[in-house]
Amino acid sequence: MSELITLPLKDPSLLRQAMLINGEWVQADSGKTLDVRNPATGEVVARVPNGGADETRRAIAAAERAMQGWRKTLPKERAKVLRTLYDLMLANIDDLAVIMTAEQGKPLVESRGEILYAAGFIEWFSEEAKRVYGDIIPQNVDGRRILVQKGPIGVFAAITPWNFPSAMITRKAGPGWAVGCAGVIKPASQTPLSALALAVLAERAGLPPGVCNVVTGSARAIGGELTSSPVVRKLSFTGSTEVGAQLLAQCAPTIKKTSMELGGNAPFIVFDDADLDAAVIGALAAKYRNAGQACVAANRILVQSGVYEAFARKLAAASAALKVGDGMEAGVVQGPLINEDAVQKVEEHISDALSKGARVLTGGRRHELGGHFFEPTVLADVPVDALIFHEETFGPIAPLFRFETEEDAIALANDTPFGLASYVFARDVGRIFRVVDQLEFGIVGVNEGLISTEVAPFGGVKTSGLGREGSKYGVDDYLEIKYVALGGI
Repeated sequence: MSELITLPLKDPSLLRQAMLINGEWVQADSGKTLDVRNPATGEVVARVPNGGADETRRAIAAAERAMQGWRKTLPKERAKVLRTLYDLMLANIDDLAVIMTAEQGKPLVESRGEILYAAGFIEWFSEEAKRVYGDIIPQNVDGRRILVQKGPIGVFAAITPWNFPSAMITRKAGPGWAVGCAGVIKPASQTPLSALALAVLAERAGLPPGVCNVVTGSARAIGGELTSSPVVRKLSFTGSTEVGAQLLAQCAPTIKKTSMELGGNAPFIVFDDADLDAAVIGALAAKYRNAGQACVAANRILVQSGVYEAFARKLAAASAALKVGDGMEAGVVQGPLINEDAVQKVEEHISDALSKGARVLTGGRRHELGGHFFEPTVLADVPVDALIFHEETFGPIAPLFRFETEEDAIALANDTPFGLASYVFARDVGRIFRVVDQLEFGIVGVNEGLISTEVAPFGGVKTSGLGREGSKYGVDDYLEIKYVALGGI
């Protein structure tokens, strides 16, 4: 058994190797564990419990019991607890970032950015806790009043991904906790440590036992229990469209409310009137953040013919200058991919594009560092029958496609079953609104490469998902509406 590496933490107690169920830190009933490895080095960072259905059932039962008291807590008191959690996240940002980089690989500067983003959801929803308003509807008959009340939906389950292991938890759990729900969190097996560290801080902030439960281990066993349990009334999932469809089918017998944030195939459109330097900066952010491992990553860069060559040169030069390395090292902009399968998919997409006439402007191969590192890559003259046009790469490849007219750009952008994020760079305001109105995506970034924020609704259309997370709209999925007909008055 490999020895565990030691992380430079100010508070080592944040690195937990146990599950949180009903306020107790426990191991798996089987005694089995899962290794959590640093994708940059292959070293074992920690070993977490390999839990399953039995542990999940106990966590669900704990959440059901805890919610009876939590939902009765005054909104302003729930808000205070969440505000304390926000403060604790900021106070421990250095340790949380180190833990994230160690298990996920992204550079420390990105990990710190994600912690700020994750904490932002907690701050936002702490304030929304006090803003769950009902309605009074004008009566339609004499002697009656019509009231509309909103209340917590019940126990929620959050199944979260490895690419944003902190923010995806707070975006899902934050609104649930704010309105009086208790929940069970199932983090990705590659990155459970960020979830467990957040659970430590949630305890310290004053969340009662059972309101926050974290179960690590088998995705199939834990997910199966979360989706089949009639106690769980709300499921939020971020991951692939294929897995999302399976979870939806599993939720159907118990008619759960679901939020699904699934796959993407984001177009990044550069028109000939765009500020090319700004477009390059936007493309770098939208493409290479987290080594391209983001559902909103620019997957298809569509460039109008008049500026195609100039944009290609600028993007290739900027991409080649990005520093690749271990995320713990200063100055690193791009870390490793999560595992060998991810590297092989990137290689497959490049090989396929080259076989169909594309050419490499920069990168195109594994980095000299070896392991899961890959060079930032720009491909030119990529045909639309290439795999990379139709499939989400989840890697640091920027494929350039040429278009002639505004209508061509819209047709190419919408030529996908996915509809999460899209990007448009142009100066003509009329063009911007024409294009935005016709893009079949839940999110459009205009002259902006970083689009995620806690104050705006995040989500997609078509096979990219259901529902919205973040903002005031993200609260609605954790509430049930009750209509009260008050007669005899």
